[in-house]
Amino acid sequence: MVDFSWIILIVAMFAMLYFFSIRPENKRKKEAENLRNSLKVGDTVTTIGGITGTICGVKENTVVFETGADRVRIEVTKWAISTKDQPVGEQASKSAKDSKPAKEAKEQPKELKEAEAAKDAKEQEK
Repeated sequence: MVDFSWIILIVAMFAMLYFFSIRPENKRKKEAENLRNSLKVGDTVTTIGGITGTICGVKENTVVFETGADRVRIEVTKWAISTKDQPVGEQASKSAKDSKPAKEAKEQPKELKEAEAAKDAKEQEK
């Protein structure tokens, strides 16, 4: 009689290989492809070589971007783009928006309590 435990073990090993190695790599490739296809003029990008700049032109297979204040234009292939960054102004405004409601939410109840306490004190004086 054939011992099926070896077959089950081999199938389990291939399943683990797929879920821990192959599948995550395919997801990363798909995300990178979507990022490169969604590039548009005005986006801030970083290349795989570490060069950062703002996109000023997008072609079918290449991207032209400007680096720094000297406005040097560099044309690279799309596969050389590693990340798309948020512009500095948007990062500051998002962090400010996120932090204000948290502060207001904490401070507002204190103010309401103080206002209610003052109102109660006035009513007791009458």
